Amino acid sequence: MTGIVLNVVIGLVTSMLSGGTVWLWQRHARRRVLSRKAGFFGIVPGDPCIVVMNNKWDAPGTAQHRDVQAVLKAALLAAEQGCEVTMRSSDEFRGSNGTSVEFCIGSPENGSNVRTGGHLRHNLPGVTVHPFGAPGLSMAIEVGGEVFGWDRGEQEHALVAKFVPPGAQRPVVLVSGQTSLANHAAVHYLMTSWRDLAARLDATERFCLVLRVDSIRTYGFHGATLARDVTAAAFRAVP
Repeated sequence: MTGIVLNVVIGLVTSMLSGGTVWLWQRHARRRVLSRKAGFFGIVPGDPCIVVMNNKWDAPGTAQHRDVQAVLKAALLAAEQGCEVTMRSSDEFRGSNGTSVEFCIGSPENGSNVRTGGHLRHNLPGVTVHPFGAPGLSMAIEVGGEVFGWDRGEQEHALVAKFVPPGAQRPVVLVSGQTSLANHAAVHYLMTSWRDLAARLDATERFCLVLRVDSIRTYGFHGATLARDVTAAAFRAVP
C-alpha cells in the first residue's frame, strides 16, 4: 500500500470514527433531554397517558381550533416518550387517573371542562375562577387574594398546575386558561420553557403557576410569560 493510499485510508477511518462518536454523543444527549423532560411532566416513558379535552363554551360536543392545537401538543409530548395516549372528553371521564399521567385542558367556566372544576375544588382550594360576567372580575383567576384579570385579545391569563390527586400514582398536569388562546399559549409555554421552569421552581413534583399572555394581537399564543408562582397559596385551604 502506497503512502498516498495509506493516508487516504487513515483519513477515512478517522472521519468515520469521529462521525460515529459525534452521533453517539448526540444520541446520548437527546436521551438525556427526553429523560429530564419526562421527569418534569411526571411521565414514565412507555406508560399510558390521558389527555382530557374540553368543550367550546357555547357548543357542547365541539372544540375551539386553538384548544385542539393545545390538546395535540400535549398528545405529541406523551407520544415522544413512547406513551400510549388516550383522548377523553371532560363530560364523560370520571374517576382517578390512576397510573396514567393526565393532561387536563380547559377552564371550568360555562361547563367547558367540568373535570377542571373538580380538580380545582379538591386539589387547589386556594384558587377561584370567577364566572363570565362577574362585575369587575369576569373570567378572573384569583389566588391568595391576588387577582389576574381578563382583557380579551389584549392580555389574558392561564393557570397551570401539577399535582397527584388522592388515590392516583401519576400526576395531573392542569391547564386552565381564560380563553382557548390562553390554553394554547400555556401548553406551548410549558413545552418550550420546561427547562427554565425546572431551574426556577423550588420543586417540580407539585406546583401552581399563573401565566400571562401579552400583546396577543402581535404575538398570538407565543406571548406567554410566567406571571407568578402561586404554589403556596393555591394548595393552601382558604380559612
